[in-house]
This record gives sequence, structure tokens and C-alpha cells, in this order.
Amino acid sequence: MTYYTLLEALLSLLNSKSEPELDKINSVLSQICGLFHIEKAEICFYQTPTHEKLKRGTTFIGYSSGVPCVVRMEDRIVTPTMMIGIYRVYQRAEAESWSPEDAERVRRVAEMMLTYVVRRRTNAMVEVLAFIDDDGYHNSRYFTSQIEQLGHSGRLGGMAAVRFNLKHFSLINQQVGRAAGDMVMRNYCAKLEDAIRPDGFVCRQESDDFLLLCHSEQLQDVIHILSGAPVVYDSNSQAVIMVSASAGILVIPEMIEFTDAWEIMDKVSSAYQDARKSRMEDIVFCSENMLLEREHVMRIQQLFPLALEREEFLVYYQPKIDVYGNVLTGAEALCRWFHDGRIIPPAEFIPILEQNLDICELDFYMLKHVCRDIRRWLDEGKQAVRISVNLSRRHMLDGGLLDRIIHIVDEYQVPHQYIEIELTETTTDVEFRDLKRVVNGLQDAGIYTSVDDFGIGYSSLNLIREIPWNVLKVDKNFLPGNNDSENSRNSVMFKYVVAMAHELGLECVAEGVETQEQIAVLKQHRCHIAQGFYFDKPLPVAEFEKRLTHKVY
Repeated sequence: MTYYTLLEALLSLLNSKSEPELDKINSVLSQICGLFHIEKAEICFYQTPTHEKLKRGTTFIGYSSGVPCVVRMEDRIVTPTMMIGIYRVYQRAEAESWSPEDAERVRRVAEMMLTYVVRRRTNAMVEVLAFIDDDGYHNSRYFTSQIEQLGHSGRLGGMAAVRFNLKHFSLINQQVGRAAGDMVMRNYCAKLEDAIRPDGFVCRQESDDFLLLCHSEQLQDVIHILSGAPVVYDSNSQAVIMVSASAGILVIPEMIEFTDAWEIMDKVSSAYQDARKSRMEDIVFCSENMLLEREHVMRIQQLFPLALEREEFLVYYQPKIDVYGNVLTGAEALCRWFHDGRIIPPAEFIPILEQNLDICELDFYMLKHVCRDIRRWLDEGKQAVRISVNLSRRHMLDGGLLDRIIHIVDEYQVPHQYIEIELTETTTDVEFRDLKRVVNGLQDAGIYTSVDDFGIGYSSLNLIREIPWNVLKVDKNFLPGNNDSENSRNSVMFKYVVAMAHELGLECVAEGVETQEQIAVLKQHRCHIAQGFYFDKPLPVAEFEKRLTHKVY
């Protein structure tokens, strides 16, 4: 074959859109080398100039006859990203020099091959950078790309997707040191990779949050490791530490109708979030009920802004009664959602709104409507009572909370003694300091404050020792039942909680009062105020106004 025929064949192979056939390329190259008496042709590739200096590169041999030879032609290129390619063409030492025309032909082929190799290596490097994170783990982009490939090729069915988080890993870092902690993470992932070979893989989402794909029959081995496994963190002493994870798992049906990788990611992430939030289950499987619940959450979040604008949220008032005179002394404002002709119970939407700051907007909405009602009652000559309004713990993120509460109350010209703000205990020291600041500020403004659900948290005593509340609301779980004796745990604890409230000068309200026997217990221990179904359920405004008029039960 002539030079031009071979050159055309080589160009066709190098520019092919499909995966190039290396055997065919090498065959054409060997024929070209034969035309010009070339004994060896090689290309060296270096990722950086430093790698070139250290000779840390990759060498590609396009052709070699195996006989002794010397470099006859050499050139070097540097890409804009500082990757380096070098080609070398060898002949026997005694071989005649090429004519200028032949030298140009050889140079042309060599440069073509150099460009081709550098382009291929650059693309490979870009792929590595796209799919590998800074610590060498496959990343979430790799995970989704593999899901896409398997899904569209019909090979995803029967596999299992897992998202997991290493539990208490910051404590592990503190215990063994960060360097050893990195080894723990790598060795733990290596255990999982050993369990899911040859087709499974582990990817890091971020920090100590990972993704995994395996065949479903390998899942029990994976769960065994996720539930807790000893991991070596010192290769010299072979010292080990136990590592476990919280995980969400999706078993992919055999006959899956694949759409895209994000559908898989969404489902496994839903299970993962449930596992992270659960105090009982570290490993949660994605189920149909979970997906329906997720749809419900998304629907509530989508409906909320318009529902707030349309004032679909109604204020219901549950009376608070002085048990000695059966007289109405106050009420708690409770939210009910009237949508599409039915009342949506709070349990169906409050926990969802508490997942983000939507709950804060609802709380301010309730406070405004309570103030509006109190203002109207006063203008109509009714004898108003103090109304308590719940504020979510989420408000502790708001540095302007105190000013906003006072502004709303003053906007409706409501005397401050008619408003009581109910707050629950916080979970962090930062929130606790903010809670203390807000309660002190409300006290200074003459607005009552109450600690809600006292007794069911973990820091309740500290809560009332350091914060100057007006009212302590005893959770219904503390109320003695009809079958509780005077010496039962519930009876003893209720007795001393009420006594403590009196000693601290706090008004004490018992929630969830439902029986005559409980009323007797309240009177026995001088808990003056009751709230519960024994007297009234939460009432619409019109019904509550009737109670407001008569006052006596």
C-alpha cells in the first residue's frame, strides 16, 4: 500500500466516532514504519511538567521491531492545561537519512499520533476529575452515571441502592486522630467493596455520607457490615474500632420501568432521611408507604403558601378552667386547616411545616389572628381572657423574634397581659441562650410566657431553674390515671411538680384532663387550672365566644 493510502486509512481510524480499534491502528502504523525503515515509534505522556521532570508518565509503543536503534526524530507539545506529550521515532544507527519529503511525511504521522494520544489521555483525565473526588473516592456523579448506564441497558433490575452515613464519625476522628480516621473510612469502604464484588461499587456523596450499588443477593452481607464491623485503624498494631452506619435501602424491582437516575436517588434518599431521624431503626427500607408519605409531604408544602394567603387556617380555642370555681380563665389557640370542605388535623400538617421555616409563618399568622380576635372582643365590650399562642422551636433561629412578637401585639393594640407565648424546651446550648433572651424580653414587655409539655424532655429542671417563666404546663403524661394509687410513680411525680411550681411562683396548668378523678387529684394538690376534654375540646371562634360570655361551666 502507498503512503497516501495508509495515511487515509490511519486518519479514518483516528477520527472514528466509535471506539477506535487499536489492533487496526497498530497494523497501519507498522506498515508506515516499514515504508520509512522505522524500527520503533513511541509517545510519552505526562500530566504536569513536574511529572515530566520526575519521569512519572506513561509511554505508548506504537511499533517496535525489537532491534537496536537510535532516536531520529523527536518533538514535544504542551496543552493549555499543562499536560505534556512527546513523540520519538527511532531508526538503526547505520540507516540512511530521510529525504526532506520523507522526513515531513514521518513528522506528519508522528504528530497525528501524538495529538490522538494526548486527546485521549486528556479526555480520560477529565473523566477522572468528573467522577473522582479529591480524596480518591468515586463521587455521586459517578453513581448517577452508572445508574443511567445500567438502567438504559436493562441491567438495573434486581440490584439494590444504598445511601449510608457513618455514625458518630466526628467522635471516631477525635478518638483515633484524623489520619487514622481517614484510614478507618477507607478500610470500612473496602470491606463493603469486598462484599459487593465484582459489579458493585461504593461512592462518596460528601464527608462521611456514601452511596452504594450491589446485587440484591449481596444485601445481607452489606447490612451486616452497616450494622457494625471492626475496622483496622493502625496497620502496625492492627488496632481496631467498631464502625456502623445509618442507611436507607431501595431494592430495585426486576421489571423496573427506568426513567432516570434521580428517581432512584430520591427514593433511596427518602429512606436514608428516615433512618437518620429514627431513634429506633438505623437501617430503613424504602417502601410504598414511604413514597406515599413523601408525596404527601410535598403536596402539603406546595399547598401551604396559597392556603396561608386564602386564610384557610382557622384559630380554635381550647378553654382553660379554674377547677375550684369552674370558671373560664384563659384559652390556648390551636390551629385547624379547613381545605376542600374538610378539616385537616394538625398531625397531618404541623410536623411537615416544622421541617422548614413554614411553621414560623404559620405561628405569626396565628398570633395575628388571636390579636385580631382579642381586639374585637374588647371593642365589643366582652371581658377578654389571656390567650396562649404556641411558637415552634424553629423560631430560635430568628434574631428578630422578640421585636416581631411585640410589633404584632402592638399593631392590634392588644394590652400585653392578654397574650401568653408558649414555648417548648430547646435541644442545643445556642438555642437555650436564645430562648432565655426571648423569655426575658417578653417578661420585660409584660407578655406572659409558659413552658409547654413540661416533663417530657431531658432538661426540664434546668429549663425552669434558669428561665423566668410565668406558667408551667404539665404534660398529660404526668397526670395520674384512674387506676393510679396515691403512691404510684405518676401520682408522686405530679404531686411534686405542682408543689415545685408553687414554690417557684409559677402558675400551673394541667393538660389533657379528661376525668372527674383527675379533677379531684388537681384539687388535692392545688393545681388550679385544667385544660382538656373534661371541660371542652378546642372550639371554633363563635363557640368559644359563647363560653367567653358566660364564663362559668
